[in-house]
Formats: sequence, C-alpha cells, structure tokens
Amino acid sequence: MSKLQEAFERGEFAVTAEMAPPKGTDLSHLIECAKLCVGRVHAANVTDFQSAVMRATSLATCKLLKDIGLEPVIQMTGRDRNRIAIEGEMLSAGVFGINNLLALTGDHTSVGDHPQAKPVFDLDSVSILKTASTLNEGTDSVGLELQGKTDFYLGACVTPEYDPIEVQLLKMQKKINAGAKFFQTQAVYDIEHMRKFRELTKDMDCKILAGIVPLKSPGMAKFMTANVPGIFVPDDQIERLKAAGKGNYVQEGIKMAGEFIRQLKEENLCDGVHIMAIGAEENVPKILDEAGL
Repeated sequence: MSKLQEAFERGEFAVTAEMAPPKGTDLSHLIECAKLCVGRVHAANVTDFQSAVMRATSLATCKLLKDIGLEPVIQMTGRDRNRIAIEGEMLSAGVFGINNLLALTGDHTSVGDHPQAKPVFDLDSVSILKTASTLNEGTDSVGLELQGKTDFYLGACVTPEYDPIEVQLLKMQKKINAGAKFFQTQAVYDIEHMRKFRELTKDMDCKILAGIVPLKSPGMAKFMTANVPGIFVPDDQIERLKAAGKGNYVQEGIKMAGEFIRQLKEENLCDGVHIMAIGAEENVPKILDEAGL
C-alpha cells in the first residue's frame, strides 16, 4: 500500500507536490528540490511530457525520487503510447515499487515543442484507469495472466471551475467506476467555488486534492483566467499582488497560496492539496510553511 493511500485512510490532510522532469539529462536541480520535500509531502507527482513537451520520462524520474526517499506518483498519458507501451510502462513502474499512478488523456501534440509528432491516444484517461485496475488484479488488458501484479493507488484529474460543472461530475464518476480513488484538481483560487464543489462531490467515493498554483505576477493571473480553461483568479487577488509591488510578487503569491491552503483545510473543503510550483519547486516548502503544514 502506498504512503499516500495510508495517509488518506488515516484521515490526514494529504499533501502532494508536482515535479516536472527537465528537458535534458541533468536532474540535479530537481533532485535538490525533491530532497527539500522529503518528510514535508506525502508524495510527488512526476509529469509525463507536460504540455506535450519532450523531456526526461516520468518513470525514470519517479525511480530517482523513490531512491532518495520521496514517494512518487507516476503520470501516464494516452497521447504518446499505444496500449502495449502503456501496459509495459505500468509493469515497469510496478517493478520499481512505484505504487501511485495518475491517469491523463494528455494535451495534443500540436501544443508542444514537437507539433509534427503523431498523437496516439489509443487509450484515454478512463481506459488507462481500467487497464491499471486490470493489472492490479493480475492480468493484462486481453486477459492474459501476469507473473506478478501491480499494486497501484489510482488517481485522475478534475476541473472544479468547469462550466457546466455537470460534465466534470459525470467524468469523475466514470473515472471512479474505472478505479480512481483520488483526484487532483486544476488550479483553484476561488474559495466559494471550492465550497460548491465540495457539496457536489460529498457523496462520491474518492479523495480530492485541491490544485494549488502560486501566482507569480498579476500578468500571470490575468493570462490564466483569460487563456486556461477552468481557471479563474478573483480580481481581489490580482489587486493584492499589484499592491505588493513588482519586487514582492513571488513572495506575496507564496503567502496567498499558504493562506488559501489553510482556509481549505480549516473549512474541510478537500482532503488535501496538490502544489504545482511550475518551475519553482524549491518554493514548495515555503508554501507549506505559510500554510502551517
């Protein structure tokens, strides 16, 4: 059983952090950031060719994190592999004792740095979850018996601020039926939206980690609201950043993220948080300090 699963089952407020492999073979900075998170987070989610950009793999990076004592969550997208490769990579994760898996369909290759690459999408997030559940039971997707099975604690993603929200709720239930036990949300900033989302999902058999992306500038906040589906940054937060002054944007964003986590925990609006520092993983402990975690 994974430590993340154990934390949820103990009723702890779980914390995960996102780690993005670099574009290259030098993972020294990521490893240093990961070491700062050992003992501070329950697990680290390693992205799988994030935004369709070619990088080191999630599997290799997960193995390195596990070796330094940080429990990994391997991401598995359907964009780049057919089902044979997906199942093979899942088995490889099982060989390394990686017991958390987050299933994603994946961004289209046209948005990444290799737009000429052929997208695969043999499996989507739901069918990846179904396949992982099958491997957990000891057979592959065509019913052939495995010599040793996986033990994945399965997760997926959801967007609480999607409109209409009913679409996301239907997808959540499909993912739960396919084996998802926990969900990481898209970045959230509006506490009222999380109150509504908690009420809508209170009877679902899953745990929810609220996505936390610390704001780095008013421009970043405005850009995400205007261009990233499912993200809304309230005007008062943008004004607070402006008031802090340009030289203080990052620190104020860290403080705001910590305050938001504290409020989510105090109001029991989620079962934990997933911190996505986006290229500034060294700030994760600072956010946790501000949150009192």
